[in-house]
Amino acid sequence: MKKRDENISAMCKPTIGEAGRTGDWRDLRPVIDHSKCTPFVKKKAACYLCWLYCPEAVVKAGIPVQIDLEYCKGCGICAEECPSRAISMVREDQCND
Repeated sequence: MKKRDENISAMCKPTIGEAGRTGDWRDLRPVIDHSKCTPFVKKKAACYLCWLYCPEAVVKAGIPVQIDLEYCKGCGICAEECPSRAISMVREDQCND
């Protein structure tokens, strides 16, 4: 019998916006305060919990962190997982584009 590596698990790579574009039905939008965002402040790849936990894979793990609002559903998981509280959820009707 072949030995099995217990450290390997099944993983999938989500497709950006797998559920489609948001359209006009999103109520809340994530807004990033880059002055609090760990990668931006430290000027190096760090944290990225928003990227890791986003179920729609719309967060770009870069410096600065970016969110593709065309596909973001406004679930708020990124804001909940952000340890530095750099992401806040703002009502769509209060956003200035």
